[in-house]
Amino acid sequence: MSDNQSLASVQPAADKGRRMLLLAGTGAVGAVGAGFVAWPFVASWTPSERAKVVGAPVEAFIGELQPGQLIRLQWRGQTIGILRRTDRMVEDLSQLGDELSDPESGNADQQPEYAANVHRSIKPEYLVLNMHCTHLGCVPEYIPEVGAQPFDENWLGGFFCPCHKSKFDLAGRVYSGVPAPTNLAVPPYSFLDDDHVIIGVGPEGAA
Repeated sequence: MSDNQSLASVQPAADKGRRMLLLAGTGAVGAVGAGFVAWPFVASWTPSERAKVVGAPVEAFIGELQPGQLIRLQWRGQTIGILRRTDRMVEDLSQLGDELSDPESGNADQQPEYAANVHRSIKPEYLVLNMHCTHLGCVPEYIPEVGAQPFDENWLGGFFCPCHKSKFDLAGRVYSGVPAPTNLAVPPYSFLDDDHVIIGVGPEGAA
């Protein structure tokens, strides 16, 4: 904004300095306002920590994720795990039906419709899970090794909650006879491309 020349010629120096300070403040507010206008377009790609907590989508790079490797990130204040399963991990999912409480993922509240399958995912290779145990919210340990464990002699890999000993397979399906009542939840998610997953947005906007 340009100064009014006639007023400036008679304005005391102290008032003139105060006016410049007010103008600077107005400019700062304008800049902040512009930032808020731009926010909806960039929040889904680079969300702030606060935005993550309130539910803004979070993007994850999976281009370097190795078979058998699990990465963790935060979304809505929850720990989300992304696991790249090996071929054997995917094949073994069909061997545990009798030991699982909900092998067919019949509880529709625990996963979106597009993940209601034996591997509980869009792509069999990749599993996306809310890592919090459905008993009291502890985060289970990821134990991919196949073989006898202190808590299971015939372990085929999966997730074990150290708090109260609940067990889940490599699709997040809960074993029978443990404290956890339901499978680990699958959050809404989709693939942006082969190297990126976005948590909080389903395929083509599905929930």
